[in-house]
Amino acid sequence: MSPKAGIIYNDNKPIACRVALEWQDKLTDAGWQVVSTTGVGGILGYSSPEKPICHTAIDQLVPPGFDQDMTFGLVLGGDGTVLSSFRQVAPAGIPLLTVNTGHMGFLTEIYLNHLPEAMAQVLAGDYQIEERTMVTVQVIRDNIVVWEALCMNEMVLHREPLTSMCHFEIEVGHHAPVDIAADGVIISTPTGSTAYGLSAGGPVITPDVPVLQLVPICPHSLASRALVFANSEPVNIFAANPDRLVMVVDGNAGCYVLPEDRVHIKRSPYSARFIRLKRPEFFHVLREKLGWGLPHVAKPTSVELP
Repeated sequence: MSPKAGIIYNDNKPIACRVALEWQDKLTDAGWQVVSTTGVGGILGYSSPEKPICHTAIDQLVPPGFDQDMTFGLVLGGDGTVLSSFRQVAPAGIPLLTVNTGHMGFLTEIYLNHLPEAMAQVLAGDYQIEERTMVTVQVIRDNIVVWEALCMNEMVLHREPLTSMCHFEIEVGHHAPVDIAADGVIISTPTGSTAYGLSAGGPVITPDVPVLQLVPICPHSLASRALVFANSEPVNIFAANPDRLVMVVDGNAGCYVLPEDRVHIKRSPYSARFIRLKRPEFFHVLREKLGWGLPHVAKPTSVELP
């Protein structure tokens, strides 16, 4: 039986479409069975006032042909495509080689010009797999799950529009509930700590630390600051507001949360499995993408004019 590979690409980018076809032909010629799909299947969609619930169950997002017999997948796109791809294939446990055809590419392993060498290494089995924590986000109404999504970065809950303060009652595991007054709250994984959580003042967390973090957005109290806690602790959020709120997952999909709803976040049994061509070096990524740890160069005390 021939080995099996998958290709997931951003069909809004002509270069990603072209490279996907090229590598589908190359892998087929090399004796591989190849299944391809776009990243669209992992985009869960936003709700609307007319239809506040719009989602597909987590396990139903796996594309046809992407199963546990698949050796690896190739992702062609930017960070959004990477997030969408793992939302689709994480339940099947498929490791992905992520290739940047976008801009920032914080979650991608290589740039497109390095793809031939990288694929040769992958086909030779010369790679490592790094597992990243994902979380399951659910909206529960009358003890029924009405919305759920697999999340690799963060869940954000805020008022619509984002113009006034909200009140949240938050339970972390068995601990006593806490009350937070803020524009919104973020529950983030270590991977998401360099995304919205970082912009909101949360700490950067290395991917191998088994924690989640809670970050209030523009809190109304100096005592409300980011909290890091074990990812074995589930989180329940109750919005103590008379109006509905908006929840967004990974900046990609969301739904309305009514006053009587409960948002439940817990570590997912599925993880994002990244193919690494060399030992993962998170500090290098921070330096290259975000400029962290660059040496300080003092300004000269005097300048000689010509």
